Amino acid sequence: MSRSQTHLGDMNLKDFRKYGYRAIDWIANYLANPDKYPVLAQVKPGQIREALPKSPPENPETMDSILKDLDQIIVPGITHWNHPAFFAYFSLTGSVPGILGELLSAAFNVNAMLWKTSPAATELEQVVLDWLRQMLGLPADFQGIIYDTASISSLHAMTAAREALADLKVREEGLAGRSEIPRLRLYTSEQAHSSIEKGAILIGIGQRGVRKIPVDNEFRMDPAALRHAIEEDTRSGWRPFCVAATVGTTSTTSIDPVPEIAEICKEKGLWLHVDAAYGGAAAILPEMRHVLDGCERADSIVVNPHKWLFTPIDASAFYCRRPDTLRRAFSLVPEYLRTSEGETVRNYMDYGIQLGRRFRALKLWMIFRYFGHKGLAARIREHIGLARQFTSWIDDDPDFERLAPAPFSTVCFRARPKDLADLLEKSPKAADEIERYLNSLNEALLEAVNATGLAYLSHTRLRDRFVIRLAIGNIRTTESYVSRAWKLLRDHARRLDKEFRPSALRVHEDG
Repeated sequence: MSRSQTHLGDMNLKDFRKYGYRAIDWIANYLANPDKYPVLAQVKPGQIREALPKSPPENPETMDSILKDLDQIIVPGITHWNHPAFFAYFSLTGSVPGILGELLSAAFNVNAMLWKTSPAATELEQVVLDWLRQMLGLPADFQGIIYDTASISSLHAMTAAREALADLKVREEGLAGRSEIPRLRLYTSEQAHSSIEKGAILIGIGQRGVRKIPVDNEFRMDPAALRHAIEEDTRSGWRPFCVAATVGTTSTTSIDPVPEIAEICKEKGLWLHVDAAYGGAAAILPEMRHVLDGCERADSIVVNPHKWLFTPIDASAFYCRRPDTLRRAFSLVPEYLRTSEGETVRNYMDYGIQLGRRFRALKLWMIFRYFGHKGLAARIREHIGLARQFTSWIDDDPDFERLAPAPFSTVCFRARPKDLADLLEKSPKAADEIERYLNSLNEALLEAVNATGLAYLSHTRLRDRFVIRLAIGNIRTTESYVSRAWKLLRDHARRLDKEFRPSALRVHEDG
């Protein structure tokens, strides 16, 4: 049989059109009918694996059978992050313009490592990141690059901060086995994202190289404690080099006092990185621009469009005021990657660990153009308004309490039946027992609400208290979904308290 007679190559384009239209219809129906599916996957561990063959297919299978298994096996195991009742972690959205951008990016399938390997991908990335910079109100000396997630953006920031210690020659000599250099110290708050600590592990300073600074009553980094820690470490022989502040901490969305922190970093000669992965997007609203106060003095900042700018995951916008330092940390150009354009173009491979880079800028470009600055701002404003409405319900209900400020669209709270608060006033010695009971009650409450499939919330712990979090960020979330979640919380809290309290709590009203 000749080569021309064999059935090699790709799916024929007639079938591609047929199944492509079907896939688009499936997506449209999926987005139009979110309540058809439980928000949280209702499967047991191993259930999906057991439903799939143990060995790869030996022969081709039809797209009809593949799509059938998608519906019957895969979809039941999906936790629907794109659902308007997804309130866990930081809610996010794959908007339709972004989905179309992902489709086109997959079709082009470019590797944006060099300008030459896809000029449009490189230059569009420069343009859309400058658009976003303008929307955020950041100065023009911030230059951007798209990474996948904030964890990687912050890792690159810490690596650049280490590279800024030029006298140590870490790029050339490394850190291991060098007795002549001091231990490096990075500072962040007790409420910072775990990626800061992971990044410290990866850049070679270890967990002991991270000093966590205490927070105030609103869970913000304490600048006085930061200053004291830096000075104490310097006297003890450490080499302070970086501070990672946060705008929108993971647990509570608190905003560290960046202006004061920036002043300390300037005085002490430290790199300031700001993790604004979640909260930074709010600054595209004129009335919320203040959340980035002081960030104009940072050396680097990260904002994640996939968290609150309706961009399909993943897309992390990293800005740096010292791009030459970032480039010095990572640029390594073998002969096969040298091009005739030389220094006249930007080759993004020089600004990070990755060589291969997806065309993420395309979906951002389509989203920014489709919604516009005003449209994006209006949607974020609506989410903040819904969170304030939910906050008012919490604050007005005597059987619930809020446990942190809510500057954005995330609310931290717990059920606390009023009679227990009254009991605590009468019997202060019962505080520990009541707190243990409230932790158990709220943990059960979260599980019960999530088990309904009608909403999905997550939790954190604040000062040994089990705290429920409701985060609003999906473009399709309306007040009806928030109201439904609130009703579920109230109904299940009353039921569980009646069931649990008689056997779980030994204290009585008589003290």
